[in-house]
Amino acid sequence: MRKIYILCTIILIIGFQLNAQDIPRQKLDSVTLTGARIDLPFRENSRTINIITSTDIKNSAAVNVADLLQQVAGVDIRRRGTGGSQADLYIRGGGFDQTLLLIDGIKMDDAQTGHHTMNAALPIEVIERIEIIKGPAARVFGQNAFTGAINIVTKKNLNNLVSANLETGSFGQLNGNATAGTELENSSHIVHVGRVTSNGYRNNSDYDNSNYFLKSVFNKNAQPIEMIATFFERKFGAENFYTTNPTFNEYEETQNSLIAFTTTFRKNNLKIQPRVYWKRNQDMFLLRRFEPNFFRNFHISDKIGAEANASYVSKLGITGFGIDLSKIYLRSNNLGNRNRFMTNVFLEHRFSLLNNKLDITPGVALTYFSDFKFHAFPGIDIGFDITNDLKAYGNVGYTYRIPTYTDLYYSDPRTNGNPDLEPEEAFAQEVGIKYITPKFRATLAVFNRDAKNLIDYIRPNTIEEIFTATNITEVNTKGLEFDAAYNLKLKGFTQTLAFGYAYLDDTILEQNEELSRYSLNTLKHQYTTRLSTQLFKDMRQNIVYKYAERTTGQTYNVWDASLVYRLKQMEFTITASNIFDADYIETGFTPMPPSNVLFGLRYNFK
Repeated sequence: MRKIYILCTIILIIGFQLNAQDIPRQKLDSVTLTGARIDLPFRENSRTINIITSTDIKNSAAVNVADLLQQVAGVDIRRRGTGGSQADLYIRGGGFDQTLLLIDGIKMDDAQTGHHTMNAALPIEVIERIEIIKGPAARVFGQNAFTGAINIVTKKNLNNLVSANLETGSFGQLNGNATAGTELENSSHIVHVGRVTSNGYRNNSDYDNSNYFLKSVFNKNAQPIEMIATFFERKFGAENFYTTNPTFNEYEETQNSLIAFTTTFRKNNLKIQPRVYWKRNQDMFLLRRFEPNFFRNFHISDKIGAEANASYVSKLGITGFGIDLSKIYLRSNNLGNRNRFMTNVFLEHRFSLLNNKLDITPGVALTYFSDFKFHAFPGIDIGFDITNDLKAYGNVGYTYRIPTYTDLYYSDPRTNGNPDLEPEEAFAQEVGIKYITPKFRATLAVFNRDAKNLIDYIRPNTIEEIFTATNITEVNTKGLEFDAAYNLKLKGFTQTLAFGYAYLDDTILEQNEELSRYSLNTLKHQYTTRLSTQLFKDMRQNIVYKYAERTTGQTYNVWDASLVYRLKQMEFTITASNIFDADYIETGFTPMPPSNVLFGLRYNFK
């Protein structure tokens, strides 16, 4: 089945090539990554990076970030239900604690558990683009960027636009949001308010989620100061999210908030960007929804941080350096009251040789944790411009992750943490090639990761024993990824075909195949295709196909589609998910929703 769809994709590309006309060079070529100390355009970076643009988001047939990221080869979003209520994030295998999420370069890691990573994901209405950095990124971003990092970049302005959106559909879904932007003489502001609700597609799978977002820039005419503030609340039935006991009706409520202030100083060849921020997460879980006294977990984590990133341009190249200081506080009825002080120091330098055709960027991250002491993680990126459009690159480096408080201290009748856990470490290597032209872009990469001390929950001998957090001795992961997108002009409109394939092989099953909790569901083969067409002035169609084969042997094919019709200031949408009613599970014991549809109406006030 997979070969048939790959063949169809190749035929479509050939057909498009015969009809293609020149189109303007995409802005993507000059996108500069946010959060890195050395400013580099996308095409000059010597790493494997995917950029999801605002146009890609509109044409994705996705209604939230979790659904959107599933369309990227090498990224595995394992959802438990709809509405983005609970989803785990993986890049190139690994675990759900090993990918770092950032908002405008602000690190959103959670010391309690990586299950909360996607709680911070923004509504797609305020997203300008999403930057996906694959491979070890600890040298650039620090803790938790073990297998990669995802940076959500927010919009800069909305040009005095007000937009209101209302959606309804299957499972009693009723969604509404409003987004407004204003430009004043010395400030600008973006505000978003939204609510997403559903009765659920199965027993105890209802949800009621609220989103609040504010971005402001003050003092624009002198020294601009950017403020971002978010508050997301999720209340959802969690049936079989973590257990299979039919007498349990699990329920969870989470709150995630952020407030941050950032500014940038520039003088001659020096740029300094200081930032202060406060991130908070609250989690309440009931094993029996209507019996709160039976088993209840309640956790509040706070992260208060200050960082400064800088770069200096000289005759020898570009030097990037920075420091990140943060303090973490945890209050929990299960994990206890904990605190941790963290310091990360970064240093890297980019050399450009052979008339700027060869770039070499060595660097190191130095870390200190009050409970795990000092660590150093060096690495190097190398790139060579074969032509103006074709670049070969490679990188090697060490990466790490310290255990979460859940890994260390969690306890219930079936699970025990382990306070003696060691940090996870890995040595990773990658080589790749990327080709970028106005009509076609593609990236091919192969990678290898040798990890030690990976953390999983293991029952050492029999299935009757308690799962205990354990450092697995050694795990090797290797794989291949291919991403491409083709754009053409047809009947005066831009048409897009994007596709990707990822292969991953690891030795995790050799550790404890029958008795491991989290490591058995890796994506071995992943294939994605998105076809976005516009044949009429006011109507656009999008079709998305996803194929997955997991190491457990499970395979599934999922088709999504959307239709967008614009009538002056109004926009009508129909979004269909799992069109052919595939029966599948992405993680744990929770079956994904059957075929469903969502109808939407958006009105733009100018």
